[in-house]
Amino acid sequence: MITVIGLGVAQGDLSRRGEKIIMDAAAQNRKIVVRTAYTESYKTVQELGVPHVCLDGVYESSRNFATLAKNLAKAVVQQGEDAVYLVDGAATEDNSVKALIKRTRGKVEIVDGVSKTTALVRVAGFGDCSYTAVSAYELAERASEGNLALPLLVYDLDDESLASDCKLILGDLFGEESAVKYLCDGNSRSISLFELDRQKEYNYTSAVALERVDLLKKQRFTMEDLKEIVVRLRAPNGCPWDRVQTCQSIKMSAVEEAYELVDAIDQEDDDKILEEAGDILLQAVFHAILKEETGAFNLTDVLTGICQKLISRHSHVFGEDKAETEGSALSVWEKNKMTEKHQVTFADSVNDVPKCFPAALRAQKIGKRAAKAGLDFADVCTAAKRIDEELQEFFAAYNAGNTVAAEKELGDVLFAVINVGRKSGCDCEKALKESAERFAARFTLAEKKALEDGKTVTELSEVEWDKYYKAAKEELCSL
Repeated sequence: MITVIGLGVAQGDLSRRGEKIIMDAAAQNRKIVVRTAYTESYKTVQELGVPHVCLDGVYESSRNFATLAKNLAKAVVQQGEDAVYLVDGAATEDNSVKALIKRTRGKVEIVDGVSKTTALVRVAGFGDCSYTAVSAYELAERASEGNLALPLLVYDLDDESLASDCKLILGDLFGEESAVKYLCDGNSRSISLFELDRQKEYNYTSAVALERVDLLKKQRFTMEDLKEIVVRLRAPNGCPWDRVQTCQSIKMSAVEEAYELVDAIDQEDDDKILEEAGDILLQAVFHAILKEETGAFNLTDVLTGICQKLISRHSHVFGEDKAETEGSALSVWEKNKMTEKHQVTFADSVNDVPKCFPAALRAQKIGKRAAKAGLDFADVCTAAKRIDEELQEFFAAYNAGNTVAAEKELGDVLFAVINVGRKSGCDCEKALKESAERFAARFTLAEKKALEDGKTVTELSEVEWDKYYKAAKEELCSL
């Protein structure tokens, strides 16, 4: 079994047990391997006078930081199963030791040493509060997991390249203008985060410390910050308007914000998309907090629900189902959705389409779900014939002067048109929206042309209007 010993931070930090193991290993001619000679604690190894091998060459031969720990672990294993591996700081903090444990499937004995973070914490001034400490080599992984909180200490900032990587990650999380402390050789210096990779010296003692920031001074925010803001707005000393809102009173705001996002997308305006996406997020958080106040559920429940839904419905990604095409992926989604919602019949699925949807959108979704049960037209042409049938029924009611029946038959005409769009693969809601926009643009230009000709538009004949409209249409043919 390989033995790993933490040498501590400085000369003399080595424990008596660690020293005995090293001396016994030397007497038994076991291989003694040192991660690096460029630390203060390496002087302890020199004082013991035991034969050893340093792995500094592995640093030079490793392509990147991701492979460094694996290469160090591999080099240790190559020294034999009874090797003794010496690392600075606490062995349990060292990334190469973690890689070694994985490589040997846990066949490692660890004798820990003084933690390198202990000394750094004192320099950073975090001694009187809880903090998060993470190796620079693990920062990207920890950031992706979303479990980095302030105060934060990032150690093992060995060189400029690694400092640059950390700067980008931390800047994205907390803002590149954030004031931080750069720690090196036991000293602390205040800098802006964007200067992290511009320091004169980097070594094994280098680290960066980020203190807790007041909400009003933050440059970057998280979901928890948004929740805190809304909670403050709802507090007795918060905003009078926000305090009196209910899910019912603000429900239409979600619809309005969704349409504003769609409009921003149509304009291909990234700044507006960013803003409107935030407004929609606010609506979700606001409703979650309103329900948390009643004890119904909270924001974590909301996030848990959507994550569970995405995993369970994408069983072709996270489970055993297969889907190679867009269509087959949607089929898997619909199958899983029906199972989760306990929809036994296709009618259950049809009746589950929200009644508050815009009419064209709801009609298309209802037709699509009914089609999954087999109730559908063979093709677009067959669907188009139904339009003629429905038009005849409409005119029959209209000519009979039955306005109630005429309106009903008109709905059937529109539904038939929606089915033609659905069968042809068109998005009917989008198509109608864009058609209305084209008409508005053409009408505006047609009226302008008429006015330029000195015409009074309300006095134009049908033929004249048609002439101006066609001219506008031709001019705006790209719309």
